[in-house]
Amino acid sequence: MKTIKMLINGEWTGNETDEWIDIINPATGEGSAQIVRGNKSHADMAVTAAKKALASPEWKAFKPYERGQLLTETARYIREHAQQLAALESEDTGKPMKQAEADVEAAARYFEFYGGIADKVFGDTIPIEQDLMNMTVIEPIGVTLHIIPWNYPIQITSRSVAAAIATGNVVIVKSSEDTPLTTNFLAEWFQDKLPKGVFQHVTGYGQEIGSALSSHPGVNQITFTGSVPTGIHVMKSAAENVVPVTLELGGKSPNVVFKDADLKRAVPAIVNSIVQNAGQTCSAGSRLLVEESIADELLSLLQDSFKELTVGPPESGADVGPIINKKQYERISSILKKVKEEANVLVGGESVQVEGFENGYYIQPTIVEAADHDAFFVQEEIFGPVLSVVRFRTVEEAIELANATEYGLVAGVWSKDIDVANYVASRIESGQVFINSYGAAGGVQMPFGGYKKSGIGREKSHLAVQNYIQIKNIATKVQL
Repeated sequence: MKTIKMLINGEWTGNETDEWIDIINPATGEGSAQIVRGNKSHADMAVTAAKKALASPEWKAFKPYERGQLLTETARYIREHAQQLAALESEDTGKPMKQAEADVEAAARYFEFYGGIADKVFGDTIPIEQDLMNMTVIEPIGVTLHIIPWNYPIQITSRSVAAAIATGNVVIVKSSEDTPLTTNFLAEWFQDKLPKGVFQHVTGYGQEIGSALSSHPGVNQITFTGSVPTGIHVMKSAAENVVPVTLELGGKSPNVVFKDADLKRAVPAIVNSIVQNAGQTCSAGSRLLVEESIADELLSLLQDSFKELTVGPPESGADVGPIINKKQYERISSILKKVKEEANVLVGGESVQVEGFENGYYIQPTIVEAADHDAFFVQEEIFGPVLSVVRFRTVEEAIELANATEYGLVAGVWSKDIDVANYVASRIESGQVFINSYGAAGGVQMPFGGYKKSGIGREKSHLAVQNYIQIKNIATKVQL
């Protein structure tokens, strides 16, 4: 198996004295690579190097427009190596190549977008009084820590790292122990392009090196995407050092379908929103709320669509790939077993044995109709290709149900009546609401983040740079 070392202080770190972790290909259930099992000592090394890089004359000499040029150049490099990157992403996550290719293009767009913003983060002058010149100056927040999940590693690494570098920060990326390959690819690129210590990539378990970094007093800001319990742990660690956090913690996002909806448009969007990346998406449309009068028709169309979906490894061209690892696979299988005892499974609900890939982690795309919106599988984030369905009768009931979880990340509203659609959209507690669509191919320019337990702060768009800056006020008294 290939070995992947950490990039710390411009050097590749990892030798025979370190412990190593096997990376398992979810499509085959077999090992594909090894990473260093990072520890507190590695965390200290990375933070020390980052602080030194932040203060270095070499990094301070990088003008904002030069940072922008570098990020734009990175976007070009990603596109030039798109197929190689997509293959790595697909190997890591098991997602179909078409989805991996879309992720790579989104990654390039992030670097391109923030490359354009780098020299356009402005301060202000503020009128106070005669002969007092008051201005605000934008400064980098410092050492930024980026804890990356396993479901969209190339996208999520790119969206936060690009914004952080654009604003003059130094970054430490802790990739998931399941999916380090594309972040390592970026590390190889940045090693030759940035002063040592400006971009560092560390690997290992979250409870070990991840915890050591999130609680480190030398870290000035943390961006984390993952589960609610881990996000709470990260936030508590950051609080000990009074460090700001940006958290994106998941969702149980609804598609709300009214009786006048265009089902020809709605059905493929609903299907894609739950089976993309095998449902392992924070913004997955995992709840379907449908008006009673069209419920049977819509469910019939959805069942037909689900039955046509193919499940298999990336190289098969299947619509749905594997679950990321054995632990997640067993968790989802256990949930489905319990669901079948309590609810009406309309389609799917079983594991899939793929010929030649019997050790892979495959689950059928599943639709479950719930009699009660309080059912555990309607409320909990399953993080698999499982769509729960609940019927409603009135607009107000639809709004109440849409808001009746602890999450609020994304929502879809389907209606030809623009008054109804906007009325509902304005009342749904969600960071993003799509009307007669769902998702926006990465949505690079669109603020992304959640209400309630879906997180704190916003990523993507021009607003994301606010996560990585400090505002200093300078007042100069003019007196002759």
